[in-house]
Amino acid sequence: MRFFLRRTAFYLFTAWAAITINFFLPRMMKGDPISAYLAKNQGKISPDAIESLKTLFGLDDGRSLLEQYIDYWRLLFSGDLGRSFSKGLAPVTDVISSALPWTIGLVGIATVLSFFIGTSVGAWVGWRRGSRADFVVPVATFFSTVPYFWMGLIAIAFFSTTLGWFPASHAYDKGSTPAFSWDFIGQVIQHGTLPALTIVITSLGGWILGMRNMMVTVMDEDYVTVAQAKGLTQRRVLMNYAARNAILPQLSSFALSLGFIVGGTLVMELVFSYPGVGKLLLDATNAKDYPLMQGLFLIITLTILVANILADIAYAILDPRTRQTEA
Repeated sequence: MRFFLRRTAFYLFTAWAAITINFFLPRMMKGDPISAYLAKNQGKISPDAIESLKTLFGLDDGRSLLEQYIDYWRLLFSGDLGRSFSKGLAPVTDVISSALPWTIGLVGIATVLSFFIGTSVGAWVGWRRGSRADFVVPVATFFSTVPYFWMGLIAIAFFSTTLGWFPASHAYDKGSTPAFSWDFIGQVIQHGTLPALTIVITSLGGWILGMRNMMVTVMDEDYVTVAQAKGLTQRRVLMNYAARNAILPQLSSFALSLGFIVGGTLVMELVFSYPGVGKLLLDATNAKDYPLMQGLFLIITLTILVANILADIAYAILDPRTRQTEA
């Protein structure tokens, strides 16, 4: 019970701090969204409309920063994230909801695949240390140092330009309308293959090396030696003793990776012109779009917090000592 209360208090404080920083940080940037919006629509906005925009977004001269902060919390609890300057004053929730599925579908699947494949391969390589399986280590080291954009450009040059197997950009064919049909699903899969392959290959090495190194460390522990002395099968020792403990540090990294899924992979989305959250965040930052930036940061922050809560639960299940130390 104390473990639950402590973790709840910690995450509530973290959420408050993150949301507060989320409010003040955009306002510390040079310029303001009204000026950026007027520069984009020169000659189209009347003086009366300018004052109305300032009042609408709480940026009029008569309102202090504290008043804006209180209004921000009030709107937040009502589920209103404001309206986006850079997207024609559309509701921020609508703008984010249009980009979020693309990022979760692509980056989420790629991240989960790379984690499970990399962790499994790393456990196998660590278990067979000193054998021919060690050839995986230099290969994984090389790919773990390869930047996303470099691998993405190579994938486009080879698989798209040279072989013509996959499209080089966008999430579906130009002129197509999103619909739940086999034709559109096929387009999404075809367009998403190269970006997903880029994410999996570039992140696979890190998961392999991390799990392999932990397996090498765990193999020298007494409980593994005792399990082997009991005559248990190699598979059981590997799965129930070695890998179960070696994977614990990986869970924290995986939780952070799941949290950052929502943030997308900005460079990857730019290289492939993919309509995800990462590109949306860059556009919002360039346009000084406070409401959209705050909405995106809020979603990313809450996702990371939820992912860490799930990691804590997994830790408590896999390692009972976690609950004992907090009790």
